[in-house]
Amino acid sequence: MKNSHGPADVNKPQARRFAVSRWTLFSDKLMNKLIQFGGVTVIAAVFGILVFIAWESLPLFRGARVSDPVTIPLQASKDSIVGVDDSGLAYFACAPDGEIAFYDPNGAVTSKWKPNLDNGAYPTSRAYCAHTRTMAWGLSNGSVVTATLHFSATRDADGKTSISASPSVGASVVVGAEGSKIEQIYFADGSDGKIFVTEQTIDKKPAVWVTRVEEKHSLMGKTKLEASDPVRIDGKLVAPATHISVSTTGSVAVADTSGNLYFFYDDDGDFVLRQPSFQPFASSKSSGISDMDFIFGDVSLALVGESGKNVIFSLVPVKTKDGHIERLWQQTKVFPDLPSGDRAFLDRSESNKAFLVTEGGEASLRYSTTETVRWTTSLDFKPTASFIGGHYDSVNFLDNDGNIHRYRLSDPHPESGWKAFFGKIWYESAPEPAWTWQSSSGNDDFEPKLSLVPLIFGTVKGTGYAMVFSLPISLLAALYMAQFMRPEHKRIVKPIMETMASLPSVVLGFIAALWLAPRVETKVPSLILVAIALPLAAMAAGFCWSRLPAKWKRWIPPGWEFAGLIPLIVLVAMGVWSLGPTFERLFFTWKDPSTGQVIADFRLWWTSLSGAAFEQRNCLVVGFIMGFAVIPVIFTIAEDALSNVPRSLVSASLALGASRWQTAWRVVVPTASAGIFSGVMIGFGRAIGETMIVVMATGNTAVMDWNIFNGMRTLSANIAVELPEAAVASTHYRTLFLGACCLFILTFILNTAAELLRQRLREKYKVV
Repeated sequence: MKNSHGPADVNKPQARRFAVSRWTLFSDKLMNKLIQFGGVTVIAAVFGILVFIAWESLPLFRGARVSDPVTIPLQASKDSIVGVDDSGLAYFACAPDGEIAFYDPNGAVTSKWKPNLDNGAYPTSRAYCAHTRTMAWGLSNGSVVTATLHFSATRDADGKTSISASPSVGASVVVGAEGSKIEQIYFADGSDGKIFVTEQTIDKKPAVWVTRVEEKHSLMGKTKLEASDPVRIDGKLVAPATHISVSTTGSVAVADTSGNLYFFYDDDGDFVLRQPSFQPFASSKSSGISDMDFIFGDVSLALVGESGKNVIFSLVPVKTKDGHIERLWQQTKVFPDLPSGDRAFLDRSESNKAFLVTEGGEASLRYSTTETVRWTTSLDFKPTASFIGGHYDSVNFLDNDGNIHRYRLSDPHPESGWKAFFGKIWYESAPEPAWTWQSSSGNDDFEPKLSLVPLIFGTVKGTGYAMVFSLPISLLAALYMAQFMRPEHKRIVKPIMETMASLPSVVLGFIAALWLAPRVETKVPSLILVAIALPLAAMAAGFCWSRLPAKWKRWIPPGWEFAGLIPLIVLVAMGVWSLGPTFERLFFTWKDPSTGQVIADFRLWWTSLSGAAFEQRNCLVVGFIMGFAVIPVIFTIAEDALSNVPRSLVSASLALGASRWQTAWRVVVPTASAGIFSGVMIGFGRAIGETMIVVMATGNTAVMDWNIFNGMRTLSANIAVELPEAAVASTHYRTLFLGACCLFILTFILNTAAELLRQRLREKYKVV
């Protein structure tokens, strides 16, 4: 039988030799799927983090939520002063005759109480201070008596809570003109005593008196009221007074029938005008003032005009013509107008800067600090009075039938909003609107300042200075190592540079704060000389080396040029560093205006020249240390990109007559530009998210100033410092999450833009 396979078929390739095993195909497919799944999981995890921090920040941008009203039939007269205890379970109403009735949440009377008065005196006016829950009665004999309302909670066997009231009456004291009945009374209960403003009729003419009453405690524990001499202020008014507000700090605001506004303050027992009177609504159709009241903290006054305009006046520092700084009342906020036509009245919150404005059947809850309207509604009745719950948990209106209409209020973050975080706010006691971050303070009248703009600015500032320091060093070092350094040197230097990236940030911050900052503080002139001299010395050395005869260059093998450059750089650095004090005496002197002595001190010279501060822990130190942390990251990636440029391109360039430097600059760098750019952006991300170095090496103050000799506060450092102190779910807590969200979005936008640019560079300079 003849063999079917001829000699030509012996070496014929068999198809099965090129067949891939099923296990290899399966494992390859499985790994591809796993890699895809891992990539999708990473992306999902990143966006999950973004969703989480955004979800925690979202409540900051919600307005007030108010429930449907509940009617409580108090059957109080429309002229009554009404209020509620802090728990919202006990209402009270003070009738014109001075009797106080207490009610449960259903409107049933639980008790009644009336002060016992001697000598036939009877109440002729009333006033209530919700801050201290104190009621004051002006009497027919020219004296006043006060009572503090104490509420206590009890729980029965069924677990039902009830509130009982127990007023404590103080002694009566004469204010104003003795013997003349008090027709109107206004008062505030402050830490330095009570301030009473009373309106009486003297010789058939209206008179306004201001009296300070202080409590004196004896060694035996007895309390005695002492009233200062009454001060009559109506003589300083152009027209009769219509509205009077008293603050706990001693300020008295008076509005007259002509729309003039006056501010009096206590000057050693004499109440004098703080500034000339003015008309806040002079430009409106009607200049009259409908109502006014001090905002919580008593540094701002809310006004509602007869024309429907609503503005805020605050005490702000103003520089006078003679150069002195005085605190004067100035308009700082303007709110949307109210529908004019009916008398408007307002009531302030006793726990924050919110206030309630009611005009006709329209009610509006507003927040002073952020200049925003938190809630507005149309009522089906015209209220005769309104008040906000003690814990900012309810809004209450009194109708003509004596019924309370209670709206439950949920507004946990009234001081937040887009304007609060990203707009300029005119805060109390500030000279002008500004971006300010100050989340806490030691005084009681503090209002949170939650602008994220200074933190974003500080993040950009610190990152910018770090990149200015690190980019030239890291990129030039990478270029030298990739194109000029000998392989045996590269095997030593590159691992050392990569090891630098593993240094902990807290160690670098510790070194910067305790070692570098004190030494740099007094050596700025030396640093300036070194920064100028080293590049010039290196370029001069390179220029001289290029002009040396070839026979001299043979003494140094290629790649060992740095062995001669390093000693030169060290000597130049040491020489110019020692010239720093001389340089400072020649160019950086400051003349003491008091003694005329000339002092060679860069810190004083800089402050007098620029007006900016010079702090020991500043951005110069941050630039050095944070740049030191970023250099290994940029260097490693850039060097890899430069080393991976095909040698064929380098050889072709050299063969065409280009020098090694021309080849590196015009061929290697453009070809590796995509990788270099990736390294720069990764280093940028490392710098923008740095925390511990910024916390330890700067003053950590949220200031907006490009001055290199002061500090800043970054978003990441702010989160690290303040998150442990923030109460969970508070405005401060959620604002820190918003800062994290801003940092996330900022880096995401920059990295996305960088990736798009990198792809364009890669397409432009691709080799194949």
